[in-house]
Amino acid sequence: MLTIFQKEISSFFSSLVAYITIGVFLLATGLFLWVFPDTSILEYGYAGLDSLFSIVPYLFMFLIPAITMRSLAEERREGTFEILATSPLTDWQIVLGKYAGSLAIVLLALIPTIIYYITVYQLGAIPGNIDTGAVIGSYIGLFLLGAAYAAIGIFSSSLTKNQIIAFTIAVFLSFFAFSGFDSISRLLSLQSVDTYVTAAGINEHYQSISRGVLDTRDLIYFLSFIAVFLVLTKTILGGRKW
Repeated sequence: MLTIFQKEISSFFSSLVAYITIGVFLLATGLFLWVFPDTSILEYGYAGLDSLFSIVPYLFMFLIPAITMRSLAEERREGTFEILATSPLTDWQIVLGKYAGSLAIVLLALIPTIIYYITVYQLGAIPGNIDTGAVIGSYIGLFLLGAAYAAIGIFSSSLTKNQIIAFTIAVFLSFFAFSGFDSISRLLSLQSVDTYVTAAGINEHYQSISRGVLDTRDLIYFLSFIAVFLVLTKTILGGRKW
């Protein structure tokens, strides 16, 4: 598993796509936070990172599929998956190694955004006048959200040999998991169960954690969500033996 993890990270950063993808992500967050007037922190009148934590979930929908689309699809396209499958590794070791590698890359992309917190911390009328607890909770929520998207991305990459198709599937599933249930809950015919439908989506639990409250139910939801997609991925890989 450790070998797969190291291979995933080294192969990602050996291509120009890695630096372009992460660079575009950081550029986009910077523009939304400091340049565009509708979301600029400078226009708020108070020290806060609310716009960052409302924008990144949507940027993640494109960043993370771009990271994960090549993990299994490229292995199949180049014919190296057969070599990997016949090595002394179980399907779970392959899946978890690929997933851990993708998750580490997501974390590396997220770490530079801490500079925004440091900047806002210093820019306040009174330095340090920012709700640090809420910021920490929001970062935990973003990490869990990224972990959920990464599980979707690995699953999508296992379905096809084409990276673009894997990317498209992952973007669609990520968007539906985050916003789709909220839209469905607003349908007139489902008003009686809208609370349960909304709770099935990621957004409800992400918003809860972003308020700085680490509820066990939210953590269980994210862990269960990730586990479901990893099990599905393992099932797809196991299909070659059927």
